[in-house]
Amino acid sequence: MNRLARFPVMAAATATLIASMTGCHRLEARDQLNKGVQAYKSARYEEAINHFQEAVNLDPSLPMARIYLATAYAQQVVPDLQSPENMKTANLAIQGFQEVLGKDPNNINALKGIAALYLEIGKVDEAKQWQQKVIAADPQDAEANYTIGYIDWRQAYRNAVKELTAVGMTDDGNGNAKMPKATCQALVQQNTPLVTEGLQYMQKALDIRPNYDDAMAYMNLLNRRKADLECGNDAARKADLDQAQQWSAKMMSTRKANEEKKASQPGGIVMDQK
Repeated sequence: MNRLARFPVMAAATATLIASMTGCHRLEARDQLNKGVQAYKSARYEEAINHFQEAVNLDPSLPMARIYLATAYAQQVVPDLQSPENMKTANLAIQGFQEVLGKDPNNINALKGIAALYLEIGKVDEAKQWQQKVIAADPQDAEANYTIGYIDWRQAYRNAVKELTAVGMTDDGNGNAKMPKATCQALVQQNTPLVTEGLQYMQKALDIRPNYDDAMAYMNLLNRRKADLECGNDAARKADLDQAQQWSAKMMSTRKANEEKKASQPGGIVMDQK
């Protein structure tokens, strides 16, 4: 009887011990998280990764531990470097963000993190797809629209440089009116969808954030890429360049106003700021 009676007591004691251990683990996890944040702020990313990984091990339910871990890995990725080590780091970061999305499918930071990583390792189609997931989660995200437009411009620019180099020309940024007809037709085929989409997404970014000066800068650049596609229609080329100039002028005035506003706000630029 006594032996049987002890079982409920032992079970309750075990449950109390487990709860106590769990509480200790959670406190230790938060301590590791704080140490990781301090290491990250000091650019000691390997140390930060170790702390964040330990926080995940101690308390897998800790909300920010996984996203901090993925962010620390992402910080170590070198853009446009295709080395095995760099790709491994990028994949670890992507995996970490995907684990966050497994619990929170609309986590904007994780969605943006994956999109940024794909762009950094040169997988532009995947980068655009993940930016579109950001927009699906938050249709008012101006930066996601801007980034898709930027990716389109970058691809169009690289296509133009490649085709012009093949015929011994350099990009003049003004529609390249002297390029051969065959070169222009090749650019029409490659760049028309990119320029059209890029302008649309940049305009969406500006609809959301009217003072988005970086988007204005790329409206200028995208219109210059559009000028490449006119193929002998000098009036259309000049109209594109006029649009480009207007966006350039608007960008400069808007950027100046943004900087003045930032400097005038509390916590803005001061002489002794470090």
